[in-house]
Amino acid sequence: MNSTLTYDPSQLNWLETRWEQMYEGRNPLIVTGIFAFLMHEIVYFGRFIPFLICDFIPYFKRYKLQEARENSSDDYWNCTKKVLYSHFLFEGPLIFFFHPGATFLGMKVSAPFPAWQQMLPQLAIFFIFEDFFHYVMHRIMHWPPFYKKVHKIHHEYAAPFGIAAEYAHPVETMILGFGTVGGPLVYHAFATKILKWDEDWHLHLVTMLLWIVLRLFQAIDAHSGYDFPWSLHNIIPFWAGAEHHDYHHQAFIGNYASSFRWWDYLFGTDKKYRAYRKRQKQERLKTKNQ
Repeated sequence: MNSTLTYDPSQLNWLETRWEQMYEGRNPLIVTGIFAFLMHEIVYFGRFIPFLICDFIPYFKRYKLQEARENSSDDYWNCTKKVLYSHFLFEGPLIFFFHPGATFLGMKVSAPFPAWQQMLPQLAIFFIFEDFFHYVMHRIMHWPPFYKKVHKIHHEYAAPFGIAAEYAHPVETMILGFGTVGGPLVYHAFATKILKWDEDWHLHLVTMLLWIVLRLFQAIDAHSGYDFPWSLHNIIPFWAGAEHHDYHHQAFIGNYASSFRWWDYLFGTDKKYRAYRKRQKQERLKTKNQ
């Protein structure tokens, strides 16, 4: 992004103007790196806070998926330290190298921002790509040699909690991270080089950042350990959520997808999960009728 203004400020909204001013006269690599990293940390830990508060309010215990298992304050603290270590040592440097990679691929950075009509279909594509990639790689990670040396770390918490979403071996972080970053890159390559779509459909950095925010929300919610009446899977039946992923941590098998339920259903990797939930439902009805 150039430091000189190449736009008409009168045509930009307030947010777009602040965006341009943030970059003006500054090194774009540093600006994007700091902004993206701070955004990641604020969203990651900020989204966990409501679930942490629920842990201290007895009323919400009824919504815990694994009521019998409780994580201690030491669990939270140790997980937080290791996650921060991973963020600063591994994810931070990758974030700082994102801007030169984005500009090299021709990703749009300057204002104006894309319209919602372009952003929403792009975000849907990113979710679908990441979910399939995550499903395939997650199954591979449960191959015994890989599980023992890499993926086992993520399963240290059989009853997961929000910030454990990125508690993982650096190799796993890099591999599964490609599912998050790779979708936008593949989309951008197809849109610009192969399909040669109109520039309005090219990927913008703002769309990429919004995708990261949504992906963080999804990951933290899936590891929250809570299933509320207002949880998204109760509104969108094919959404996975904590109710789906929590079983994976509890049983150490099945339910490999991240966002959606269809791959586990199609490949039969949710059979034990569905049988378990059916038994749970029958036991609750039996208890209620007594």
